[in-house]
Amino acid sequence: MAARLSARTFLEGPMLTPSDLCMAVLVREDDDRRERPMPTLTVPEIPEAVRALADCGIKSVKIFAGSRKRDALASQHASRTGLMAHAIAAAKTASPSTLVMTETCVCSHTDSGECWITNRRGLRAPEETIEALGLQAVMQADAGADIVGPAAMLPGSVDQVRRHLDDAGHNRVAIMPHLIFESSLYEGYRASMGAVPRSGVRASQISPAHPEQAEHVARQMVDEGADFILTEPALHTVDTLIRLKAASLPVPLIPFSVSGEYLRLSDPREDGSRDVRGLIESYTVLKRAGAAKILTYAALDIARHLTAA
Repeated sequence: MAARLSARTFLEGPMLTPSDLCMAVLVREDDDRRERPMPTLTVPEIPEAVRALADCGIKSVKIFAGSRKRDALASQHASRTGLMAHAIAAAKTASPSTLVMTETCVCSHTDSGECWITNRRGLRAPEETIEALGLQAVMQADAGADIVGPAAMLPGSVDQVRRHLDDAGHNRVAIMPHLIFESSLYEGYRASMGAVPRSGVRASQISPAHPEQAEHVARQMVDEGADFILTEPALHTVDTLIRLKAASLPVPLIPFSVSGEYLRLSDPREDGSRDVRGLIESYTVLKRAGAAKILTYAALDIARHLTAA
């Protein structure tokens, strides 16, 4: 029996490890105690969290942060004294070797929760929105971000972000745009970050019924200068991940296991941790399908489970 077990271990494929994971971090204001479906951190809590991640072998985080003041112009989207700038700096100061990624979008800065800036007539203003994303990316890079993440899926946004970064001397900062499918699985994130779209929809996202659009959009992103592509929701885009790998897309692909996957595939324990065995099984599938890394809210719990096993 022992010999059979040894042979089985010898023949096993690659298993999930902490280094496969990247931690998604939602940041809230220090004095905001509202109930949220997803875990959040304040800026003073970030250093301890980042060091704990590094101790477990996870040296990358993706930060999501919004503004207290919100309006149709997302006027605080590039604030150098805002929550995002402080969160980035806190992470890099605590662990300089940790790779800091960001969400680059206006949905947590508009009063509508939309990914668009609107003009005086209340209509979408794509050129103004793309310009805002470029300015926001520069602010994030100035604060210490290593990879910025345009998430509005607007044609031309990756190119504009690249231009702004290069003009500001940040040619080494990489870009990882979000390739997003429509889904109800974002609700936990939207409720936690106050980014529920007033319209109820994200018009630029890909319909699950038309996955062939994903390859076209992904290639457009690469042509504009994307260095990585984030696919979401992770488990809803496994076929897209495989399709893009088969099409030899020349950038690493990183699935994002979104809030709905976190809430549905893990169970809370009395000590505040989560039972993440279901997520581990799911992420092993993603790794098998060709994921370069996996972005998840459960990275720390998973790493602790893997190292204790």
